Amino acid sequence: MEFTISDRMSKMKGSAIREIFKVAGDPSYISLAGGNPAPELFPNKELAEIANNLLTENPVLSLQYGVTEGYVPLKEKIKEMLIEKENISFDGNDIMITSGGQQGIELITKALVNEGDTVIVEEPSFIGATNAFRSYNAKLVGVPVEKDGISPEALEKVIAENENIKILYVIPTFQNPSGETMSLEKRKAVLEIARKNNILVIEDNPYGELTFDGNKMPTIKSMDTGLNVAYSGSFSKVIAPGLRVGYIVAPTELIAKIAVGKQISDVHTSILPQLMVYEFLTKYNLDDYIKENRKLYAHRCSVMIEAMKEHFPKQVTYTEPKGGLFIWCDMHGDYDTKEVAKECMKEKVVFVPGSTFMVDMEAKCSAFRLNFSTMTDERIKEGIKILGNVLKKIMGE
Repeated sequence: MEFTISDRMSKMKGSAIREIFKVAGDPSYISLAGGNPAPELFPNKELAEIANNLLTENPVLSLQYGVTEGYVPLKEKIKEMLIEKENISFDGNDIMITSGGQQGIELITKALVNEGDTVIVEEPSFIGATNAFRSYNAKLVGVPVEKDGISPEALEKVIAENENIKILYVIPTFQNPSGETMSLEKRKAVLEIARKNNILVIEDNPYGELTFDGNKMPTIKSMDTGLNVAYSGSFSKVIAPGLRVGYIVAPTELIAKIAVGKQISDVHTSILPQLMVYEFLTKYNLDDYIKENRKLYAHRCSVMIEAMKEHFPKQVTYTEPKGGLFIWCDMHGDYDTKEVAKECMKEKVVFVPGSTFMVDMEAKCSAFRLNFSTMTDERIKEGIKILGNVLKKIMGE
């Protein structure tokens, strides 16, 4: 049979990161590519005990259908956490459990975006989100990420030049892929601009807890008195990504419509992982667990940066994040990091070319993203040395 692919999907391409994962899964490769949490941090024993207890003591609840909006005790537990830790108000807002943070972004897009509507994104930005917007034939417009977040002036210019703007998508804290964090001043300005122009802000915050020094920036949602922000959170980076448990906090009216869209997509997020996350949050101190994450990632980030200082050409610049999982590098000039990636792959080192994160993914890009969370110190040092040698060869140093 010959298939005629829909217009909506015919131009869609699989994530370059997912393609790289196929190679990175080979232990002979040094992967500086993915956004995976460190596997040694997974609470394997605790989750195994929780799952065993659930399946033996409460199998019907664990294996039966659940409600679309999510397991109620888990929703209430997350509410408590967000009120206490993030100062997020639930006056006019509601919460829904999603199948990872990615689904939340896609469901909001499904609910709001018509073909041809404009979605504004940081540039560079998370490919999972940009592909979600592309899948609904949205017009993507980028605003460059600066050291302290997108420029309010640049944002206003983009808004003035475009029509039917439905969404502004931002990752304000330890942005993926840049690692940069939006300043408090810019967070306030971005929220006010969105409010003034009746644009929904999707605040994606999967890395907010992974601050190396323990200091956290207020979320945009915590300042949202006009119900202009949908907040996307996830347990993928702080418990385990394979559980696929995320959540959305958004205006009640929007959550109600998103629930209808979710019923079409998957009926409800798998109930067993929801129960496992709830039991973990109830029985264990998540903050103590997160501290171990912060400690390891701060160390590995430091190891990578020191290796880059030693082995990278002087022309290559890079961010020095205070948290999260990523470092953004730029060769500057007429270079294409897709070609660099091909040469590094021959040496069994993989990373993600910068074009992956751009609005125009086909354009030449001199930047690239590195991840420091999954490799040991020794493999980070080895991988950066190999990458540095390839960069020097290509750049003629």
